[in-house]
Amino acid sequence: MKEVFHASQVSKVIDQALVYQCACPAQVCSAIFELRELHEYQMNCASDSINDEAVHNTIALATEKAHEIMEDCLARILEIEGWDTATLNIPEALKKKAAKDF
Repeated sequence: MKEVFHASQVSKVIDQALVYQCACPAQVCSAIFELRELHEYQMNCASDSINDEAVHNTIALATEKAHEIMEDCLARILEIEGWDTATLNIPEALKKKAAKDF
């Protein structure tokens, strides 16, 4: 499955988002990880019949499509919120916003 964001990058967004109480990017990242796990499971699941293989392939294909959509969503969120795309550091404005909420 094609991955735009490496696992370490997705984890970094989650970590920063949770520290600064910015849950939306973290939720998208969690969905990306879940889709990757689902895809891996389908690719490794034993197929006892042609029907089983068709089921696993159908799920894997749908997962790939959903994963692509969610990675595109994450890229757009990071752009909208002003994250540094090279380092994936959360923008100062979001850090300050979270600090004011306490």
